[in-house]
Amino acid sequence: MGRAAERLERALTDSGVGAGDEVVMPSFAAQEVAHAVRATGATPVFADIDADSFCLSADAAAGVVTPRTAAIVPVHQFGHRADLAGLGEAARRHGLLLLDHEEDESPAAEILHRQAHAAYLNARLRGVRTPRVAAGAGHTYQQYVVRVPGNGRPDRDAFAMVLRSKGIACRVPVQTPVHRTPGFRRDLRLPETERAADECLALPSGSSLSRRELQRVVSACNALGGLLRPVPRLGSGRERSRARV
Repeated sequence: MGRAAERLERALTDSGVGAGDEVVMPSFAAQEVAHAVRATGATPVFADIDADSFCLSADAAAGVVTPRTAAIVPVHQFGHRADLAGLGEAARRHGLLLLDHEEDESPAAEILHRQAHAAYLNARLRGVRTPRVAAGAGHTYQQYVVRVPGNGRPDRDAFAMVLRSKGIACRVPVQTPVHRTPGFRRDLRLPETERAADECLALPSGSSLSRRELQRVVSACNALGGLLRPVPRLGSGRERSRARV
């Protein structure tokens, strides 16, 4: 586990969380968070995310609370601050701990560079849905994650493959939600989590990138974005989208 996960494990243990307890967390997160919960003897319980922030939804978290729930663990996903006010209210209402998992430990100067790069990309990218930031939430852009429109995972993967062929080092930020992994498999319906896992793509935006490199990302994405268009579904009058790349 990384240092942040180790700190989370210690915080849970020091707070008395252990065997027989449940801890609510997002499935759209790094597995190390679930491992940190399990290391205390507690059981991770997965709740859905907010579609815009990719962070744990306060309503979804409240909806999975049981008499065994001891804590809620938000994750500030990709650098977007979780809804600590809403989650805090849910925790207070049910008498639970709220222990947020902070992944980004970057220096302030690096964060400022990433935020400037994100602003550049936000203003120029077309054909993908750029990151949305909730009012007052703040975003450090630890990862710059867009949604690729179309028919879900096949179109996202095709889009990514073509970008990589053009030298753009994009990657899928969460390959598999934690509740779908062998060690934590659950039969759950988490629609926003599943949709995010199918559509999200992290684009290069690190603080070391030059303006020219950022423009290469923009040009490559915009050249492909216009190729995502509706095509007829066989045997139906309805339409769906496909990335014709």
